[in-house]
Amino acid sequence: MHTLLILSRNADAYRKLVEAARLPDLRIISAATALAVEPAAADADVVLGEPSLVREVLPRLAHLRWVQATWAGVEPLLDPSLRRNYTLTNARGVFGSLMSEYVFGYLLAHERKIFEKRASQLAGTWDPAHPGTLRGKRIGLLGVGSIGAALARTAKHFGMHVKGYTRGSRDCPDVDEYFHGDRAGFAADLDYLVSIVPNTAATVRLVDATLLSALPPRAVFVNPGRGNVVDESALAEALQSGRLAGAVLDVFQQEPLPADHVFWRTPNLLITSHTAAISFPKDIAPVFIENYRRLIAGEALRYQVDFEAGY
Repeated sequence: MHTLLILSRNADAYRKLVEAARLPDLRIISAATALAVEPAAADADVVLGEPSLVREVLPRLAHLRWVQATWAGVEPLLDPSLRRNYTLTNARGVFGSLMSEYVFGYLLAHERKIFEKRASQLAGTWDPAHPGTLRGKRIGLLGVGSIGAALARTAKHFGMHVKGYTRGSRDCPDVDEYFHGDRAGFAADLDYLVSIVPNTAATVRLVDATLLSALPPRAVFVNPGRGNVVDESALAEALQSGRLAGAVLDVFQQEPLPADHVFWRTPNLLITSHTAAISFPKDIAPVFIENYRRLIAGEALRYQVDFEAGY
């Protein structure tokens, strides 16, 4: 018999979905906050939850065997001071369509001049300026994991040329060119640069002044991935000086973004407050359910996180 602790602000929704799966040999305890976790949860050997909340109760879980995170990012659980004597899995394969909606929503808005057309309408001005098109434009993906692959597939639907920057993988059929170290060559002719790399030691400030200066002035940078990937001062300077056409940022080094942060006053920058791809219980619960079935069958769990690598 396994004891599952569901720890999430959406605990009730997760519980209903897990219970509906009628998983064998499973006792369920649920809580929406760490403070609400009942003493009986100390017996839990399995956790389904938000990494920030799970971190708070880790010391109390003496029998912990496996944590299924409801997020793709698991940074709160990667602190070297925390215990690591359990298997950690994250949510993968469920955010590609949401990220595609987000990224291409803003790419289309930029090409079709949606914000400009709306401004003309509000001003009562007929605006015959021709819009652009994504067809033939060049998009660079920093990271080509499952989310990057989904973006590449959508880009090909619009007739774009896709460049991928990875550590070494080259297995996405929708990427036209791969780069593994030449950041200048990767960035030199891009119309759009999108970052979806994980937050690791190797990716901190990967988008720095050097990379930004290699982009053409027409380029737009989109970051729905991880805030620590960006040198925020360098990006603000590039936008303020006009060396970059625009940026769309969903994630930041500090969240919520401080009221005095330069980004609030930076031209040609759109801020979306970490809402690009929400963890919906109906998407995440099946990941847990499949992994639980693997657990009781003695099979390897999917989407295991390497504590050292960070993903």
